[in-house]
Amino acid sequence: MAVPKKKMARPATRTRRAAWKATWPQLVTVKSDGKDVVVPRRLKKAVEMGLFEPRNEFQG
Repeated sequence: MAVPKKKMARPATRTRRAAWKATWPQLVTVKSDGKDVVVPRRLKKAVEMGLFEPRNEFQG
């Protein structure tokens, strides 16, 4: 495991943390129960197989 040689300064830590940004999930359209549903790409296969039923937040 990497171990820092010196304590990192507070401004440097905050700058590093502030540079990280979350990204929106990629949305795809899938047919579920005869309706077109917009779901995140990673859930597409589960919706097609019937393992996951999307709620109203994902419907387009």
